Amino acid sequence: MIGGLFRSSTRDIPDVSQVPKHIAVIMDGNGRWARKRMLPRVAGHARGVEALRATVRGCVDRGVEYLTVFAFSSENWRRPQDEVSFLMQLFLKSLQKEIRRMHDNDMRFRVIGDLSKFDPRLVDMIREAETLTAGNGGLNFTVAANYGGRWDILDAMSRLMAREPGRLERFTEDEIASELSMSFAPEPDLFIRTGGEKRISNFLLWQLAYTELYFTDVLWPDFDDGALGQAIGSYQGRERRFGRTSEQLKADAGE
Repeated sequence: MIGGLFRSSTRDIPDVSQVPKHIAVIMDGNGRWARKRMLPRVAGHARGVEALRATVRGCVDRGVEYLTVFAFSSENWRRPQDEVSFLMQLFLKSLQKEIRRMHDNDMRFRVIGDLSKFDPRLVDMIREAETLTAGNGGLNFTVAANYGGRWDILDAMSRLMAREPGRLERFTEDEIASELSMSFAPEPDLFIRTGGEKRISNFLLWQLAYTELYFTDVLWPDFDDGALGQAIGSYQGRERRFGRTSEQLKADAGE
């Protein structure tokens, strides 16, 4: 970290470890999982909660420090109203059920995104959960809800400009990064998207600049500890150069 900020991969070379410090996940494929089984889409979302529990356990067991999942994008409001309502209720019930377990396991819980559209009961419960776990030192578990990467950057710039309305010189990377929703975390080492789609869908646009991307056809409800292990294995087989050459890496490693 530099001055309270984590290093930016476009300006500095971050530390690289065998186990990714930070994993970001788009949990895609719930609806298709349900459709294959002739079930309503909401059944896939309910089953996806179990896959998330397994992923959290897998990250804890492997020593991953940060896990950030995309639960609901700012574009997901376009889905059928009954599905959106179910997702909101599922979020509320899951939080009620899991927050004590997360706290007992020393996990730090946060939600990033624009919560202004959410039911006040849900917002209150989110804030209570964040406060309850604020002092915990285990896995940093973050849920992105009503979140969009472009919104995040624009929101950061709006705060900077409001704070210094007469400023003429350009803002620095560090200044912008300090206002982003994920300013408390290092940039993701590994990004995972399930369900076969190969795009990042407006998720952590700033933070994914040098992240290793992993796409799998496994639908999210079927994503288990073995699937997580395969994703991390793929990450471990890659050469993270951050603009350098392979020869420079070998020289730095003393080979």
